[in-house]
Amino acid sequence: MNNLIKNERLQMIVIALATAIGAQFKINPFSGDYFRIGLGVSIFLFFLLFMRHLPYLTIGILTGIFSMVFQAADWMIATNAFSILESIQNNLAAGIYYVVFAFGMSRFQNRINEFHPLLLGAVVSVIDFASNVTELLIRGVLLDTHAFYLGEWFQLLAIAVVRSYFVIGLYSSISISQMRFLHAEQQKRMEQMINIGAGLYGEVFYLKKSMDTIESITVNSFNLSRKLKEENLNGYSGQALGVAQQIHEVKKDSQRILAGLLKLYDTEIVVDLSLSEILDFVVKGNQKYSEMLEKRIVIVKEVEANFFTPHYIPILTVLNNLVSNAVEAIEKHGTIRVQVVEKEKEFIFVVSDSGEGISAKDIPIIFEPGFTTKFNVEGIAATGIGLSHVRDIVHTFGGEIEVESSEKSAGARFFVHIPITALQKGGEADVDIFRYRG
Repeated sequence: MNNLIKNERLQMIVIALATAIGAQFKINPFSGDYFRIGLGVSIFLFFLLFMRHLPYLTIGILTGIFSMVFQAADWMIATNAFSILESIQNNLAAGIYYVVFAFGMSRFQNRINEFHPLLLGAVVSVIDFASNVTELLIRGVLLDTHAFYLGEWFQLLAIAVVRSYFVIGLYSSISISQMRFLHAEQQKRMEQMINIGAGLYGEVFYLKKSMDTIESITVNSFNLSRKLKEENLNGYSGQALGVAQQIHEVKKDSQRILAGLLKLYDTEIVVDLSLSEILDFVVKGNQKYSEMLEKRIVIVKEVEANFFTPHYIPILTVLNNLVSNAVEAIEKHGTIRVQVVEKEKEFIFVVSDSGEGISAKDIPIIFEPGFTTKFNVEGIAATGIGLSHVRDIVHTFGGEIEVESSEKSAGARFFVHIPITALQKGGEADVDIFRYRG
């Protein structure tokens, strides 16, 4: 706490010192040396706008004292006079200016962000002009100066307006730059979280399907054990029962893993993304993937129909897998096109590539579980979620997926058909997003 107080005091001293130094760079818009306009006011306003956590009135008083001391010293050097009373009399009004200015700004200190820049500039101009008027009145009382003519008052108001809007413009420009930087950082984090969510969704979906398979095997094992026992094959019956129990233990372990994953993946999606934004994530992520594989691939998106949906994670999972497969299918360089069109009551996502295509004998089995054409150098099959699981995710939305490929023309084209109603909030996929349909 003490360090915080010391830090705030240091900040206020820095503001007062910078303002007092800036005030030494000045112009005299009127005849004589009684009224001068310096850079200090602009510096003072700039600091107030960016350091709203500090007490404005305290800063104003401290800045007024610093300004008065600096100007008094400047006056003594210029006049070779060392009368403290006379120096205070000549420069007190300049110090009062900052106190009045800070008091005016403190009236809406916590609501500065609520003002439009044009309105904020107008308010600050009024405060600046009022502070100048106060300074002139005090100078008139202390130094018996003459009143300004009407034209000079308008000139004073014009200076207040120009100075205020200049600082407000600079402040707004810096604020916008900061907001753009923060937006870019938030966008980057959002991309990372969505990509993690898409990958996690695929794994959860795969695990859920595996649990359904395990449950089916467990039931079949129990039934087999019962039949073997009825035929007095007690030895084999016991073995079948043991297998069923072991499989049941595997299922319980899988349930614990699934529960942990579901804590990370929130199925209640509260933010909607448009189909265009989904395709942007797909293109950007797979463009980086192609660069990692040292391939020169151009990925083009075409959005003929747009739509906001809360189910962007499943759609992103499907498209990411189709596009990444297309990236891997292209040898060195090529083109991938990702399209979304609306036809009747469904959206159709089309992923086409200029790769080697799919052989005619593989097309009938390409969506079968376990099918893959990707092996590493050791002959081990790839471990991605696979086209069979992509198909199953599409089926959870009541959709269909199909593929076209011809040996006469390079590449393959995947068509994903999903009903519009399924992508709406409260649609079919909201009932059970992990439901598997065979």
